[in-house]
Amino acid sequence: MKRSLVLILLSFCFVPWLSAQKETAAEHDTRMQWWRDARFGMFIHWGLYAVPAGTWNGKTGYGEWIRTSAEIPLETYDKFVPEFNPVNFNAEEWVKTARNAGMKYIVITSKHHDGFCMFGTRQTGFNIMKTPFQRDPMRELAAACKKYGLKFCFYYSIMDWHHPDYLPRREWEKDRPAGDADYNKYVDYMKAELKELLTQYGDIGVLWFDGEWESTWNQTRGLDLYYYVKSLQPSIIINNRVGAGRLDMEGLTKQGMFGGDFGTPEQQVPPTGLPGTDWETCMTMNDHWGYNSNDKNFKSSKELIRMLADIASKGGNLLLNVGPTALGTFPGESSEKLKDIGKWMELNSESIYGTTASPLNFTPWGRCTMKTTKEGFRLYLHVFGWPTNGQLLIEGCLNKVGKAFILSNKNHTGLKTEKINDAITIRLPKIPPDSINTVIVLDLKGEPDFTNPPGILADYSSLVDSLKIIITSSRKNVEIRFKVSDSARVVDANGVLYKGPFNLYNECMVNARCFRDGKPVSGTASRFFYLKIPMAAKAVSDLKPGLSYRYFEGEWDQIPNFKKMLQWVFGVVDTLTLAPKKRDENFGMYFFGYIKIPKRALYRFTLSSDDGSKLIIDDRTVINNDGLHSLQEKSAEIGLNAGYHSIRVEYLQRTGSAGLQLYIESRGMPKTLVRKEMLFHE
Repeated sequence: MKRSLVLILLSFCFVPWLSAQKETAAEHDTRMQWWRDARFGMFIHWGLYAVPAGTWNGKTGYGEWIRTSAEIPLETYDKFVPEFNPVNFNAEEWVKTARNAGMKYIVITSKHHDGFCMFGTRQTGFNIMKTPFQRDPMRELAAACKKYGLKFCFYYSIMDWHHPDYLPRREWEKDRPAGDADYNKYVDYMKAELKELLTQYGDIGVLWFDGEWESTWNQTRGLDLYYYVKSLQPSIIINNRVGAGRLDMEGLTKQGMFGGDFGTPEQQVPPTGLPGTDWETCMTMNDHWGYNSNDKNFKSSKELIRMLADIASKGGNLLLNVGPTALGTFPGESSEKLKDIGKWMELNSESIYGTTASPLNFTPWGRCTMKTTKEGFRLYLHVFGWPTNGQLLIEGCLNKVGKAFILSNKNHTGLKTEKINDAITIRLPKIPPDSINTVIVLDLKGEPDFTNPPGILADYSSLVDSLKIIITSSRKNVEIRFKVSDSARVVDANGVLYKGPFNLYNECMVNARCFRDGKPVSGTASRFFYLKIPMAAKAVSDLKPGLSYRYFEGEWDQIPNFKKMLQWVFGVVDTLTLAPKKRDENFGMYFFGYIKIPKRALYRFTLSSDDGSKLIIDDRTVINNDGLHSLQEKSAEIGLNAGYHSIRVEYLQRTGSAGLQLYIESRGMPKTLVRKEMLFHE
């Protein structure tokens, strides 16, 4: 796996079903409603890759990408077909396991990137019916989902490493030339399979596309496929990976490009959600999507339960993955985690299903979800950190308080509450009923009337000489007061009245709070700003333009110690570039030299790479973006004096896309790629 948005209905003459598929905003909301209410689903990655179980030629770090990651020839990979016989598969047991965990829908891989079809397709012999199993598990799962009330959904890979007409070929497949491959024929094949999936397995809740990032797929094809699918099942929901504009693992779609019905953050939870957008985080329980018998790095039940609450509090769904074995069973660790989640959901599912994002920006004790009621609205306070003083504080609320109680208490015995100005205090028992996540229900009257703490804004989180601070609030008719101190402090009416931007000259904490008529109407926001002492420039001379580089070939999951290795190629480049590479996968590069800094200031560097990278300045690691991942950015700030500073950039590429870019910015210098005029070597 490698990256609503509000639905963009564009008129393109090449889409024959476009006019029949337009929908109003109300119709769109109706179509999305079950999915928004569900909040929790099961992802299942199951296919031929379960046979090697993550191991090949003594290496044990593979998953569903094993065919290309381990560079397994097609004829060798095809030999897994007669070995795949999931005799222990039981569709009803799988579905009941999902239902008992509190999941409302299942998304399963009908076909992953390896091209193997887990259903009885007539379009290719590379499918489950050609194995000794000779049963269609998709048909059995569809029936079981219908029986037990779950929505059945398909994952389908646009990318296909097996089909003769799919392009491009893998870079390492030297013995499999493209020849007469015709990508249009592949698209016809794909549509024929999708027609089978959408006409022979009943109502499908979601079509979850993936593998759309290669150059052969584009905006035109994505929009065409979206409406083709909807012509077969008009009420189906389709993710944004049907298009070609996904921003990698963040799950968003580039502005102005087609984004399907919902965004798909992968292996991450957006810090503030994706406001105004339907979105779903897909997440593994351990480190792999497909079954890996050696991967025991499972997330704890505590982490998973809190993750579900965190995602719901930000208005998203959690699609939690299971990678079944080649025999057709869930790994024991996955089953245990699902049981634990189910026990919590049995008592607390009301705080997840049908909820919306939290109206509170500041919940230091945990997370918050919300529902409307006849008299107003209900907050579900997911308490991760039980207050030692027995008092749960909710600040910034101007509504009248109704009842408060612990959700898991069947009698809904009331908890004592007190309201002073904007602050509601709920008195809690000394011991939490659930140490992982106790849910407190708080009923409030009227329309939500919250004032969140002010925003404390600055271009940087640190300063060298000075830094401009701006404090803002989205609420009208409030005044902001602030204090500058060495630590977090509650701001009272004696705080300094904010009248406009001001400068900091020393390391400190800025605290700010909203007031109305002399009384606080929000909690206190606090933000610390660090003082960075600029690093001294190097005394060097006789430098030449460009960076020196070393090029290496090998298979690494982490950046190796390039200094101890013999390089394949060495030379000089004008700027940071992967152009000297001799292959597209399994290589590394090591750049070194000097960067010329124009003036004493605080600088922010941003390193973007696919896969891992590091930035070292003056022998200090400034950014560590190491590991295997798709395109990912990391930023860091550093104070530098004017002059020359040593710089190293290390990079590794395993498989898939490759990319490396370094940006610099400072006050008066907008974010830009590091220019060749700044780079030198000895």
